[in-house]
Amino acid sequence: MTTPVKKSPPIELAPWQFEIGGVVLGKGTRIPIGNIEGLGSPAVRPQDTDNPTGDGTNPGQDFYGPRTVRIEAGIKTPGDPTAAADLLARLELAVDDPAARTRPEGRAVLRGRWPGHGIRRLYGRLRRMEATSTANAINGWIPLDIEFTALDPRWHADELSQLTLPLDQAAGHQPDDRNVTAPLCAPADCGSADPADRPGWITNHGNVSAWPSIRIHGPANRPRMWNTVTGRVLELDLELRAGEWVEMETRPGTCWALRNGVTNVANDLTPASRLDLFSIPRGRSEIGWAAEDPTGTCRLVVSWRSAYTAL
Repeated sequence: MTTPVKKSPPIELAPWQFEIGGVVLGKGTRIPIGNIEGLGSPAVRPQDTDNPTGDGTNPGQDFYGPRTVRIEAGIKTPGDPTAAADLLARLELAVDDPAARTRPEGRAVLRGRWPGHGIRRLYGRLRRMEATSTANAINGWIPLDIEFTALDPRWHADELSQLTLPLDQAAGHQPDDRNVTAPLCAPADCGSADPADRPGWITNHGNVSAWPSIRIHGPANRPRMWNTVTGRVLELDLELRAGEWVEMETRPGTCWALRNGVTNVANDLTPASRLDLFSIPRGRSEIGWAAEDPTGTCRLVVSWRSAYTAL
Protein backbone atom coordinates (compact mmCIF):
# COMPACT_ATOMS: atom_id res chain seq x y z
CA MET A 1 0.00 0.00 0.00
CA THR A 2 1.41 3.36 -1.03
CA THR A 3 1.71 6.03 1.64
CA PRO A 4 0.22 9.33 0.41
CA VAL A 5 2.68 12.19 0.12
CA LYS A 6 1.86 15.01 2.51
CA LYS A 7 2.06 18.49 1.04
CA SER A 8 4.09 21.04 2.95
CA PRO A 9 2.07 23.94 4.34
CA PRO A 10 2.39 27.21 2.40
CA ILE A 11 5.28 29.42 3.42
CA GLU A 12 4.14 32.25 5.67
CA LEU A 13 5.06 35.69 4.33
CA ALA A 14 5.63 38.94 6.20
CA PRO A 15 4.63 42.30 4.66
CA TRP A 16 6.91 43.32 1.75
CA GLN A 17 7.81 39.71 1.00
CA PHE A 18 7.23 37.57 -2.11
CA GLU A 19 7.65 33.86 -2.78
CA ILE A 20 8.53 32.04 -6.00
CA GLY A 21 9.05 28.28 -6.14
CA GLY A 22 9.62 28.02 -2.40
CA VAL A 23 12.16 30.88 -2.30
CA VAL A 24 11.23 33.99 -0.28
CA LEU A 25 12.35 37.41 -1.47
CA GLY A 26 12.05 40.85 0.06
CA LYS A 27 12.35 42.47 3.46
CA GLY A 28 14.33 40.49 6.02
CA THR A 29 15.52 37.80 3.55
CA ARG A 30 18.80 37.04 1.79
CA ILE A 31 17.25 38.32 -1.46
CA PRO A 32 16.30 41.97 -0.83
CA ILE A 33 14.14 43.68 -3.44
CA GLY A 34 15.11 47.01 -4.92
CA ASN A 35 12.10 47.75 -7.11
CA ILE A 36 8.88 46.12 -8.39
CA GLU A 37 6.97 47.07 -11.54
CA GLY A 38 3.52 45.85 -12.54
CA LEU A 39 1.56 46.23 -9.30
CA GLY A 40 -0.78 48.83 -10.81
CA SER A 41 -3.44 48.25 -13.45
CA PRO A 42 -2.61 45.56 -16.03
CA ALA A 43 -2.10 46.49 -19.67
CA VAL A 44 -5.29 47.05 -21.69
CA ARG A 45 -6.08 45.27 -24.98
CA PRO A 46 -8.30 47.82 -26.76
CA GLN A 47 -10.64 46.52 -29.44
CA ASP A 48 -10.98 49.85 -31.24
CA THR A 49 -11.45 49.82 -35.02
CA ASP A 50 -10.48 52.48 -37.54
CA ASN A 51 -13.25 54.70 -38.83
CA PRO A 52 -13.52 53.58 -42.49
CA THR A 53 -15.11 56.84 -43.67
CA GLY A 54 -13.29 59.50 -41.67
CA ASP A 55 -10.80 60.41 -39.00
CA GLY A 56 -10.39 58.64 -35.72
CA THR A 57 -11.46 55.23 -34.52
CA ASN A 58 -14.62 53.60 -33.30
CA PRO A 59 -14.36 52.48 -29.67
CA GLY A 60 -14.64 48.79 -28.90
CA GLN A 61 -14.37 46.79 -25.71
CA ASP A 62 -11.33 47.25 -23.50
CA PHE A 63 -9.98 43.95 -22.13
CA TYR A 64 -7.09 43.42 -19.77
CA GLY A 65 -4.01 41.70 -21.08
CA PRO A 66 -1.57 39.78 -18.90
CA ARG A 67 -0.10 41.45 -15.84
CA THR A 68 3.70 41.53 -16.05
CA VAL A 69 5.43 41.85 -12.69
CA ARG A 70 9.12 42.71 -12.90
CA ILE A 71 11.24 42.43 -9.78
CA GLU A 72 14.71 43.92 -9.43
CA ALA A 73 16.39 42.09 -6.56
CA GLY A 74 19.73 40.71 -5.49
CA ILE A 75 21.04 37.66 -3.72
CA LYS A 76 23.01 38.90 -0.71
CA THR A 77 25.07 36.37 1.24
CA PRO A 78 28.18 38.32 2.31
CA GLY A 79 31.30 36.19 2.24
CA ASP A 80 29.42 33.05 1.20
CA PRO A 81 29.40 32.67 -2.60
CA THR A 82 28.28 29.04 -2.30
CA ALA A 83 25.06 30.03 -0.53
CA ALA A 84 24.44 32.67 -3.24
CA ALA A 85 24.90 30.09 -5.99
CA ASP A 86 22.54 27.69 -4.21
CA LEU A 87 19.81 30.36 -3.99
CA LEU A 88 20.24 31.17 -7.68
CA ALA A 89 19.95 27.47 -8.53
CA ARG A 90 16.69 27.20 -6.55
CA LEU A 91 15.23 30.15 -8.44
CA GLU A 92 16.35 28.70 -11.78
CA LEU A 93 14.68 25.42 -10.81
CA ALA A 94 11.39 27.30 -10.36
CA VAL A 95 11.70 28.55 -13.95
CA ASP A 96 12.46 25.05 -15.19
CA ASP A 97 9.43 23.37 -13.57
CA PRO A 98 7.96 21.23 -16.43
CA ALA A 99 4.48 21.19 -14.84
CA ALA A 100 4.24 24.96 -15.23
CA ARG A 101 6.41 25.41 -18.33
CA THR A 102 5.57 22.69 -20.85
CA ARG A 103 1.87 21.98 -20.33
CA PRO A 104 -0.76 24.32 -21.82
CA GLU A 105 -2.70 24.29 -18.55
CA GLY A 106 0.46 24.68 -16.46
CA ARG A 107 0.71 27.71 -14.21
CA ALA A 108 3.40 28.99 -11.88
CA VAL A 109 2.43 30.90 -8.74
CA LEU A 110 3.78 34.20 -7.45
CA ARG A 111 2.73 34.91 -3.85
CA GLY A 112 3.09 38.26 -2.13
CA ARG A 113 1.94 40.29 0.83
CA TRP A 114 1.27 44.00 1.11
CA PRO A 115 1.13 45.72 4.53
CA GLY A 116 -2.36 45.50 6.00
CA HIS A 117 -3.43 42.70 3.62
CA GLY A 118 -3.30 38.92 3.73
CA ILE A 119 -1.18 36.88 1.35
CA ARG A 120 -2.36 36.99 -2.27
CA ARG A 121 -1.23 35.16 -5.39
CA LEU A 122 -0.97 35.41 -9.16
CA TYR A 123 -1.16 32.53 -11.66
CA GLY A 124 1.00 32.63 -14.78
CA ARG A 125 4.44 31.89 -16.15
CA LEU A 126 7.86 32.73 -14.73
CA ARG A 127 9.47 34.05 -17.91
CA ARG A 128 12.77 35.49 -16.74
CA MET A 129 15.24 34.79 -13.94
CA GLU A 130 18.45 36.50 -15.01
CA ALA A 131 21.62 37.08 -13.00
CA THR A 132 22.45 40.46 -14.53
CA SER A 133 26.02 40.48 -13.21
CA THR A 134 28.49 38.08 -11.62
CA ALA A 135 31.19 40.66 -10.90
CA ASN A 136 30.64 40.41 -7.15
CA ALA A 137 29.46 36.79 -6.98
CA ILE A 138 32.70 35.88 -5.19
CA ASN A 139 31.55 38.16 -2.37
CA GLY A 140 28.05 36.63 -2.25
CA TRP A 141 26.23 39.35 -4.23
CA ILE A 142 24.28 38.50 -7.42
CA PRO A 143 21.83 41.09 -8.86
CA LEU A 144 18.66 39.59 -10.37
CA ASP A 145 16.09 40.57 -12.98
CA ILE A 146 12.89 38.53 -12.47
CA GLU A 147 9.84 38.67 -14.74
CA PHE A 148 6.54 36.96 -13.95
CA THR A 149 3.70 37.11 -16.51
CA ALA A 150 0.32 36.64 -14.85
CA LEU A 151 -1.99 35.32 -17.58
CA ASP A 152 -4.92 36.05 -15.25
CA PRO A 153 -4.29 39.66 -14.13
CA ARG A 154 -6.36 39.33 -10.93
CA TRP A 155 -4.81 38.71 -7.54
CA HIS A 156 -6.33 35.80 -5.61
CA ALA A 157 -6.53 35.00 -1.92
CA ASP A 158 -3.87 32.57 -0.80
CA GLU A 159 -6.38 30.71 1.36
CA LEU A 160 -8.74 28.37 -0.50
CA SER A 161 -12.43 28.52 0.47
CA GLN A 162 -14.63 25.47 0.03
CA LEU A 163 -18.31 24.54 0.27
CA THR A 164 -19.70 20.98 0.30
CA LEU A 165 -23.42 20.48 -0.34
CA PRO A 166 -25.31 17.20 -0.06
CA LEU A 167 -28.30 17.03 -2.36
CA ASP A 168 -30.88 17.60 0.37
CA GLN A 169 -29.25 20.93 1.26
CA ALA A 170 -29.70 22.58 -2.13
CA ALA A 171 -31.30 26.01 -2.25
CA GLY A 172 -35.04 25.80 -2.57
CA HIS A 173 -35.59 28.26 -5.43
CA GLN A 174 -34.40 26.33 -8.46
CA PRO A 175 -34.67 28.39 -11.65
CA ASP A 176 -37.22 27.16 -14.16
CA ASP A 177 -35.96 29.05 -17.19
CA ARG A 178 -32.80 27.28 -18.33
CA ASN A 179 -31.64 30.36 -20.22
CA VAL A 180 -32.15 32.78 -17.34
CA THR A 181 -29.34 35.30 -16.84
CA ALA A 182 -30.99 37.84 -14.53
CA PRO A 183 -30.62 37.57 -10.74
CA LEU A 184 -33.08 35.12 -9.23
CA CYS A 185 -33.29 37.07 -5.99
CA ALA A 186 -31.84 40.34 -4.87
CA PRO A 187 -28.76 40.10 -2.65
CA ALA A 188 -30.73 41.71 0.19
CA ASP A 189 -33.44 39.05 -0.08
CA CYS A 190 -30.85 36.28 -0.23
CA GLY A 191 -29.51 37.45 3.11
CA SER A 192 -32.82 37.59 5.00
CA ALA A 193 -32.76 34.02 6.35
CA ASP A 194 -30.87 32.48 9.24
CA PRO A 195 -27.43 31.31 7.95
CA ALA A 196 -28.09 27.87 9.45
CA ASP A 197 -31.04 27.51 7.07
CA ARG A 198 -29.01 28.55 4.01
CA PRO A 199 -26.05 26.14 3.81
CA GLY A 200 -25.36 27.13 0.18
CA TRP A 201 -24.19 30.64 1.08
CA ILE A 202 -20.71 31.49 -0.19
CA THR A 203 -18.67 34.66 0.24
CA ASN A 204 -16.14 36.24 -2.09
CA HIS A 205 -14.27 38.68 0.16
CA GLY A 206 -12.54 40.34 -2.80
CA ASN A 207 -13.63 43.29 -4.92
CA VAL A 208 -14.04 41.44 -8.26
CA SER A 209 -15.62 38.16 -9.35
CA ALA A 210 -13.86 34.91 -8.45
CA TRP A 211 -13.65 31.71 -10.52
CA PRO A 212 -14.65 28.47 -8.79
CA SER A 213 -13.52 24.88 -9.24
CA ILE A 214 -16.44 22.44 -9.08
CA ARG A 215 -16.61 18.71 -8.37
CA ILE A 216 -19.79 16.62 -8.45
CA HIS A 217 -19.66 13.16 -6.86
CA GLY A 218 -22.10 10.48 -8.03
CA PRO A 219 -24.43 8.76 -8.13
CA ALA A 220 -26.19 11.60 -9.93
CA ASN A 221 -28.19 11.94 -13.13
CA ARG A 222 -28.35 15.30 -14.97
CA PRO A 223 -26.66 17.32 -12.21
CA ARG A 224 -27.46 21.00 -12.30
CA MET A 225 -26.17 23.90 -10.22
CA TRP A 226 -26.84 27.64 -10.18
CA ASN A 227 -25.94 30.88 -8.43
CA THR A 228 -28.96 32.72 -7.05
CA VAL A 229 -27.45 36.19 -7.51
CA THR A 230 -25.98 35.94 -11.02
CA GLY A 231 -28.57 33.46 -12.34
CA ARG A 232 -25.86 31.51 -14.14
CA VAL A 233 -26.46 27.78 -14.52
CA LEU A 234 -24.26 24.75 -15.18
CA GLU A 235 -26.02 21.53 -16.23
CA LEU A 236 -24.56 18.26 -17.48
CA ASP A 237 -26.62 15.86 -19.58
CA LEU A 238 -24.96 12.72 -18.22
CA GLU A 239 -25.21 10.12 -15.47
CA LEU A 240 -22.58 9.49 -12.82
CA ARG A 241 -22.44 6.14 -11.08
CA ALA A 242 -21.43 5.68 -7.46
CA GLY A 243 -17.71 6.40 -7.13
CA GLU A 244 -17.58 8.57 -10.27
CA TRP A 245 -17.15 12.31 -10.36
CA VAL A 246 -16.99 15.30 -12.69
CA GLU A 247 -14.59 18.19 -12.23
CA MET A 248 -15.14 21.59 -13.83
CA GLU A 249 -12.69 24.48 -13.89
CA THR A 250 -13.97 27.97 -14.73
CA ARG A 251 -10.85 30.15 -14.51
CA PRO A 252 -10.14 32.00 -17.80
CA GLY A 253 -7.64 30.09 -19.90
CA THR A 254 -8.21 26.84 -18.01
CA CYS A 255 -11.92 26.11 -18.60
CA TRP A 256 -12.54 22.36 -18.80
CA ALA A 257 -14.87 19.57 -17.63
CA LEU A 258 -13.44 16.09 -16.97
CA ARG A 259 -15.06 12.85 -15.88
CA ASN A 260 -12.98 10.91 -13.33
CA GLY A 261 -10.07 13.23 -14.16
CA VAL A 262 -9.67 11.71 -17.66
CA THR A 263 -12.63 11.98 -20.05
CA ASN A 264 -13.61 15.32 -21.55
CA VAL A 265 -17.34 15.89 -20.96
CA ALA A 266 -17.53 19.54 -22.03
CA ASN A 267 -19.88 18.51 -24.87
CA ASP A 268 -22.33 17.23 -22.25
CA LEU A 269 -22.88 20.75 -20.93
CA THR A 270 -26.23 22.17 -22.03
CA PRO A 271 -26.23 25.23 -24.34
CA ALA A 272 -27.05 27.60 -21.46
CA SER A 273 -24.10 26.31 -19.41
CA ARG A 274 -21.12 28.65 -19.81
CA LEU A 275 -18.04 27.75 -17.78
CA ASP A 276 -16.39 31.05 -18.73
CA LEU A 277 -19.31 33.01 -17.24
CA PHE A 278 -19.96 30.98 -14.09
CA SER A 279 -18.19 33.27 -11.65
CA ILE A 280 -18.78 34.04 -7.98
CA PRO A 281 -19.69 37.72 -7.58
CA ARG A 282 -18.08 39.80 -4.88
CA GLY A 283 -19.82 39.67 -1.54
CA ARG A 284 -22.28 36.97 -0.56
CA SER A 285 -24.29 34.80 -2.93
CA GLU A 286 -25.84 31.35 -2.82
CA ILE A 287 -25.18 28.10 -4.64
CA GLY A 288 -28.01 25.64 -5.23
CA TRP A 289 -28.00 22.35 -7.06
CA ALA A 290 -30.23 19.47 -8.09
CA ALA A 291 -29.84 15.99 -9.55
CA GLU A 292 -31.61 12.63 -9.72
CA ASP A 293 -30.21 10.39 -6.98
CA PRO A 294 -32.46 7.87 -5.19
CA THR A 295 -29.72 7.16 -2.64
CA GLY A 296 -29.32 10.80 -1.57
CA THR A 297 -25.55 10.32 -1.27
CA CYS A 298 -24.27 12.51 -4.13
CA ARG A 299 -22.60 15.78 -3.22
CA LEU A 300 -21.31 18.99 -4.74
CA VAL A 301 -17.97 20.58 -3.78
CA VAL A 302 -17.24 24.20 -4.78
CA SER A 303 -13.76 25.65 -4.19
CA TRP A 304 -12.72 29.25 -4.80
CA ARG A 305 -10.28 31.98 -3.87
CA SER A 306 -11.53 35.52 -3.27
CA ALA A 307 -10.32 37.78 -6.10
CA TYR A 308 -8.84 41.30 -5.99
CA THR A 309 -7.68 43.98 -8.40
CA ALA A 310 -4.55 44.72 -6.35
CA LEU A 311 -2.00 43.09 -4.07
